[in-house]
Amino acid sequence: MNITFNYINILILIILLLSTCVLLYYYFFYFLKLGTYKPNASVNNNKPNVSIIIAARNEYKNLEKNLKSILEQDYPNFEVIVVNDCSWDESQKLLEYYQEVYPHLKISQLKEQEKYPTGKKFALTIGIKAAQFENMLFTDADCKPASNQWLSLMASKFENNKQLVLGFSPYVAQKGFVNLLARFESAITGMFYFSAAINKNTFMGVGRNLAYTRELFFKQKGFAWHQHILSGDDDLFVNRAASDSNVAIQLNPDSFVYTESKKTFSEWTRQKSRHNSTGKFYKPIHKLLLGGFYASNLFFYISIIALLVNDINFWKILLGVYLFKLICQSIVYFMAFKKLKYQNLTWFLILLDFLFVCYIYIFGTIGLLKKQHKNW
Repeated sequence: MNITFNYINILILIILLLSTCVLLYYYFFYFLKLGTYKPNASVNNNKPNVSIIIAARNEYKNLEKNLKSILEQDYPNFEVIVVNDCSWDESQKLLEYYQEVYPHLKISQLKEQEKYPTGKKFALTIGIKAAQFENMLFTDADCKPASNQWLSLMASKFENNKQLVLGFSPYVAQKGFVNLLARFESAITGMFYFSAAINKNTFMGVGRNLAYTRELFFKQKGFAWHQHILSGDDDLFVNRAASDSNVAIQLNPDSFVYTESKKTFSEWTRQKSRHNSTGKFYKPIHKLLLGGFYASNLFFYISIIALLVNDINFWKILLGVYLFKLICQSIVYFMAFKKLKYQNLTWFLILLDFLFVCYIYIFGTIGLLKKQHKNW
């Protein structure tokens, strides 16, 4: 093996080593915090009154499938508010039927107005204004709690002046590559935002399983500053409202809220390009945090490919660096993913990690260029 250390090869090798070091920093000084996280072992009997709020538009099938499990939570005093946002299916009839059986269900029905189109943020605001309780828990019509203790576990975190509770919403495991990729993306996202919260640097949450107080909502003037953006009722609100002292996390598997991923790649990519469009509105420190991780991943793979193309004789060095990084990554990801009940995904890490980097830059770019609208 005759390795040539010219200026180009040395530069590429330096980029590879620097990107590897940055990634190791994220693995061991950031994501490992989630892997080793141990919640307070003391029994918490805190059961404040809670309003569960769901904004739904043409969600008859999902409401029929999931709403009952939300209405039958094992909890002493709560209400469920469903904002039926201009639906033209049979959602209203179904909700009225449920209301006869479950008196703690409230319905807010919105009518379509051509001059004043609504959106999810408007629907959620209507639900929040209709809520009678200070503590509010949010989910979507296509979501189903893992147990009847979901509400109890999430609400128990409203203590010690905590006003914002981050929960987790994994995708149901199904056959197909789209589902595998969606679950991996969900695992990375969850690992990142829970690790950030543990590090007292909260930057986002997921609206499928998120709780906060009315006081915090109105203190932030609701969604006013990002009302013009289609997405962001969850992550942009959390990005602005979170502090280093008002956030709690709930990682008990019984508190998870499950949903199904999109069935086809085109459906999933449309959803993700819309969701990824909000990152450019994060605080600068959070954009730097995310950008550093994703840029390091990109430079890692590009430098490996570039060095192989430029001089194949480097393959043993590159293989050694790659395997070292992969072993460290696998250990940390397994520990962190285990908290999210996604540990089996580490078996596919070699493939999914590379594809995830491609996904981030392709759909992140689409999100940056995508024109925003505020209706559904």
